Amino acid sequence: MSVTERRLKATVLDAEQIRRSLSRIAHEIVERNHGAGEVVLVGVYSRGDHLARRLAGQLEELEGHPIAVGAIKSDVPDVDGKVVVLVDDVIHRGRTARAAMDALLDFGRPRAIQLAVLVDRGHRELPIRPDYVGKNVPTSDSERIEVLVAEEDGLDQAVIVAG
Repeated sequence: MSVTERRLKATVLDAEQIRRSLSRIAHEIVERNHGAGEVVLVGVYSRGDHLARRLAGQLEELEGHPIAVGAIKSDVPDVDGKVVVLVDDVIHRGRTARAAMDALLDFGRPRAIQLAVLVDRGHRELPIRPDYVGKNVPTSDSERIEVLVAEEDGLDQAVIVAG
């Protein structure tokens, strides 16, 4: 039994719910931006980059053309004049999203920056609100949300664990 299993409080998203959430977010991105022709996806290391690649695949199916995708720490595509959707697994206080936006500006000047997260757990300390949310999950400060992705963990799941 892993440490996470011993502290597990609840599963908030299973693999199918994660798939559906990403599909809905992809549709919302297309709708809000009137297509995805000027959209670039940039994942926030480490789980967000996997989710960004999955979203890119969904957008490519919807739009019928390749979508530029990268990760904030390694391979940021050209962002000048584009709508950049930062993709992260969980937003909590907003500090990671703020740091990702600051880092993104080192790579160019996007027309707009939007934020997509799989789980919003609240407790914001900065005035940052995601544009796209897979699921809102209110938590206490003593709890954490862990997102597991098949690419790294062998399964897709979002769980609440005791802090």
